[in-house]
Amino acid sequence: MSTPYDFDLFVIGGGSGGVRAARMAAQTGARVGLAEAAELGGTCVNVGCIPKKLYSYAAGYAESFEEAAGYGWQLPGEPVFDWSHLKSQRAKEISRLNGIYASLLKNSGVTLVTGWAQLADAHTVEVDGKRYTARHLLVATGGTPFVPEIPGREHIVTSDAMFDLDPFPRRLLVVGGGYIACEFASIFNGLDAKVTLLHRRAHLLTGFDDDVRQFLANEMGKAGVDVRLNCEVASVTRTADGLVATLARGQQIEADTVLFATGRVPNTQGLGLEAAGVALDERGAIAVDAHYRSSVPSIYAVGDVSTRVQLTPVALAEAMVVVDELFGKGKRRLDYEFIPTAVFTHPNIGTCGYGELDARAKFGQVTVFSSEFKSLRHTLSGRSERTFMKLVVDTKSDRVVGLHMVGADAGEVVQGFAVAMRAGATKAMFDSTVGIHPTAAEEFVTMREPMPG
Repeated sequence: MSTPYDFDLFVIGGGSGGVRAARMAAQTGARVGLAEAAELGGTCVNVGCIPKKLYSYAAGYAESFEEAAGYGWQLPGEPVFDWSHLKSQRAKEISRLNGIYASLLKNSGVTLVTGWAQLADAHTVEVDGKRYTARHLLVATGGTPFVPEIPGREHIVTSDAMFDLDPFPRRLLVVGGGYIACEFASIFNGLDAKVTLLHRRAHLLTGFDDDVRQFLANEMGKAGVDVRLNCEVASVTRTADGLVATLARGQQIEADTVLFATGRVPNTQGLGLEAAGVALDERGAIAVDAHYRSSVPSIYAVGDVSTRVQLTPVALAEAMVVVDELFGKGKRRLDYEFIPTAVFTHPNIGTCGYGELDARAKFGQVTVFSSEFKSLRHTLSGRSERTFMKLVVDTKSDRVVGLHMVGADAGEVVQGFAVAMRAGATKAMFDSTVGIHPTAAEEFVTMREPMPG
């Protein structure tokens, strides 16, 4: 049967969501094209999750060197950190991953088009003057860092630039209080930069459980990060000795690098969305329905460009729903409740479900269990770092609806518990589970005394 279209599906954006959708659609036998102007893998692979975690590991070694003496290790001299070597090693690994993404697309039969794609109409994409038509179009262009319009904005860098700074910033000012700001503050503090973290609100990490937010701020401060809350930067100027950030209340902070990690916005500029009639919501994201279909029935959007939840695994899951909708049985759905996430600060945060205040608003009466302790590792390491864990339980059903941890490998711990929470595990089930001893994770199944109130 002939078709008037070049492709059954054409994907704009070669990040995690776009590549997953293209691969999976091609494996159903669909004719698929994908356009990407930059390196494959998107933000996560190139300037996000992967390099950030690698740099977090690098910072962790500094902590381990300090702790080693408590365990009987005598290092022959002071460890020397080579920033250039770390950058080179990271670049090699990212290049390897870019190649893997290209191979995955090629082996799946996807036609890769290199260049900036724009929508011409509901079924047409133009890339560098050449037009491609498709029965269905998928926009998966992700997000981009947001920087407010302030004097000296040209001196500011965003998270995209942090992995290749030259030279290494001995004085780093981080502006923002979200996970990106907190992660970079922790990482560069661990790599021995003098780090100041400014946030305009009274607490870090809006949207996280309040106890988690407070505990992390305290731990970051103990580790050496100068955390300053209720502060805003009014301007940034360059001097002979670097940069000077002037705060709204007049104080000044000197730095070699000023990072603004003040949120990300949907990457919708220059895509021709207006020409195709695609509607945006109040946040500037592509407005989509429950099936990720835009206001134009043939055009879909997944991931950060539609801003449901800004997490790479969510973009992957949304892509799978779209592929099933278009080329499968159309029964696949994504439930956004109990999505686990981690923040790779030092110490890490791992969380799944509701914070205490949100749980009270949704479920009414809740029972809260929490524990704070020094992990076994630090009984000999000499470090003062502590671990925090919290369970929020819907009192009526006994279901665990919130699970939060601040401590080493929190993401690894919480991933496993997320499965139990998705399955509806109750506090009684947690209590009846035998712990693995000695671990920090066992605390989640041994907390018995609820918090008052």
